[in-house]
Amino acid sequence: MKKIMFLLTLVFSLGVVNAFGFNDKVISKNQLPAQAQSFLNENFADVKISYAKQETDFIERSYEVVLADGTKLEFTKKGNWKEVDCRYGEVPSAIVPAPIKNYINENYSGSRVLKIERDSRGYEVKLSNKLELKFNNDFKIVDIDD
Repeated sequence: MKKIMFLLTLVFSLGVVNAFGFNDKVISKNQLPAQAQSFLNENFADVKISYAKQETDFIERSYEVVLADGTKLEFTKKGNWKEVDCRYGEVPSAIVPAPIKNYINENYSGSRVLKIERDSRGYEVKLSNKLELKFNNDFKIVDIDD
């Protein structure tokens, strides 16, 4: 009996997920929020977009953009950047807040920023020397992972 209830619950759950339509849909650059378009034009104007997609889940809409050079960007529904991951290059200097740049230059001179993420708690930065630095919203270092 427990197995039957489990299977029914599983089937029902899958049906609900499909009914709500967690949809990822490919979009053009023009369909991105204006703020995301400006960000791309300012920081990645010379790099072609491989694809852009709108991701929708229960409560949130977000956008993902992948560039021809392998860079992956994520944006909020309003077009604010959440993540910039330059797998084969370096995050443009203009994106990294000055206090974080200063900290990296003082403590890890010569390291490049490969990835930066931000959320309501602060920033996370991945360096070319494989360290991951976490900063709070006041740009104070709160964690270092190697």
